Amino acid sequence: MLKTKTLLRAWGKDFPKHLAKKYGDYVGLMCGKLPTSIQKVVIVLDMEHAILDQVIASKPDLVITHHPLIYGTRARVFKADPHRAQLVKTLEKHRIPVYSLHTNFDEGHGGMNDALAEALGLINIHPLIDDPLARGGTLPKPMTVEQFANFARRKFNVPYGLFIAEGRPMISNVALIGGGGARYFSNAQKQGYDLFMSGDAPHHVRRAIVNAKYNYLDLPHEIETIFLPTMQAYLLKLDPTLTIDISLRQTLPTLVSA
Repeated sequence: MLKTKTLLRAWGKDFPKHLAKKYGDYVGLMCGKLPTSIQKVVIVLDMEHAILDQVIASKPDLVITHHPLIYGTRARVFKADPHRAQLVKTLEKHRIPVYSLHTNFDEGHGGMNDALAEALGLINIHPLIDDPLARGGTLPKPMTVEQFANFARRKFNVPYGLFIAEGRPMISNVALIGGGGARYFSNAQKQGYDLFMSGDAPHHVRRAIVNAKYNYLDLPHEIETIFLPTMQAYLLKLDPTLTIDISLRQTLPTLVSA
């Protein structure tokens, strides 16, 4: 059984709250009350109604999410989203605490962006200059941009991606941010990376990438499900006797194509 204070100390060392982005990220305890010790944990990317029955049936001592369950103050979020208010009410009724690690996990050593870079087999992985959230690394051997796009899509087991090939036709190094980091592409380009990978690129950012004559790969935000096995391995290093359930219920949009 893992003492909660031991877990909080470990997170405070590796993924401290001060790493969370100052633009208004929300991390830490989202709802409920932390127990003094933990034996059973559920790890999810998002705590949603779709998995609520599954979580309740699991009877965990703690639910750990990547994306914050309450992104803002409770009053503001619950007023705008009564379904989320009901979700939290149900969790608290069943005495299930939820704790979220978001951009502090993205930036922390061994967290989200390190895990994504390692999954791609990059070597010499390190944070970008002036952008500690992002990671850059070198491919074991050069690829064409088309080869890399298909390689990355398969590695993360997603059915589609959005690809802009306006830069060098052969690439040897890659920079990335999991999730919505498209607007940081110029920093990667300035630092000499052949391609930048992230997700959620809006139209105006895509046009900027085209005009900058750069390579960009947009993969669905759901590649961040790598959070689940990464956090599981982290917890088991702290206490190999923990019981850990993982929920992968993340439905991707249906791809419409010719």
